[in-house]
Amino acid sequence: MNTVNILAISGSLRGQSLNSTLLRAVISMIPSQETVVNYSEMAQLPHFNPDLDIDDADTAVANWRRLLKEANGVLICTPEYAKGVPGSLKNALDWVVSSGEFVSKPVAVISASPHPDGGSTANNSLLGTLAMMSASVVEGGTLTVPFINQKLGSNEEIIDSELRLNIENLLNALFQEINNNVVS
Repeated sequence: MNTVNILAISGSLRGQSLNSTLLRAVISMIPSQETVVNYSEMAQLPHFNPDLDIDDADTAVANWRRLLKEANGVLICTPEYAKGVPGSLKNALDWVVSSGEFVSKPVAVISASPHPDGGSTANNSLLGTLAMMSASVVEGGTLTVPFINQKLGSNEEIIDSELRLNIENLLNALFQEINNNVVS
């Protein structure tokens, strides 16, 4: 089996984001033989404008599209903001609606929040956007995490055994779907 390339995306630009911390903890659980790129250039993407969506797009947009094309699968971890996904994540997704990098791409989605609903509205919103983009959100590849602030340790590790098991199951589902795509 060849090395699997995963593009990991935090929906938050905030430096101390719990979702970014959770994403790094999830990345640490991915087997070392796999390649993971933790996308960190979302803030460099310009505001989406269809007039600028051309072949020689902005360098940040071109890099974003290249990373998505090269990825065998995508892992998104996002907070909820104003009952939806943060604008920066939605903007990033808008840049690839017409170019099609998400078409049939295996994707897993995590939404985490310090609140009891675990960011379920953002999760549902993101799933709707990904479905419209024809992404392949894997069965067993969605997770909402309530009270995330109580489930992460000071060293960016997951200290909640149930969450750790849920993340392992989500990663297994993502890798299984990627492997199915490689074989077919």
